[in-house]
Amino acid sequence: MSREVEHEPERHRYVITVDGADAGTAYYVDADGSRVFTHTVVDPAYEGRGLGSELVAAALADTRDAGLRITPQCPFVAAWVKRHHEYDDIIDAAAD
Repeated sequence: MSREVEHEPERHRYVITVDGADAGTAYYVDADGSRVFTHTVVDPAYEGRGLGSELVAAALADTRDAGLRITPQCPFVAAWVKRHHEYDDIIDAAAD
């Protein structure tokens, strides 16, 4: 099974594909030096394979490489960063 995460900046999203088929998407907006993650979804046909975590890990690594901070408004991203402290130094609190 081939997995790949692609950044589609013109559509403000990251997409994970499995064998060439879209399996999940993480949406964001950039604002004031921060990439605000707003929604993450994995196609039900692909759930339970760790694709959401793989997608978010790649998206956050790319965000760090771009020199941006991370604002996790998406509940999935917020829960993920609470378990993965390697991004604590660039996390901004989500607005409630």
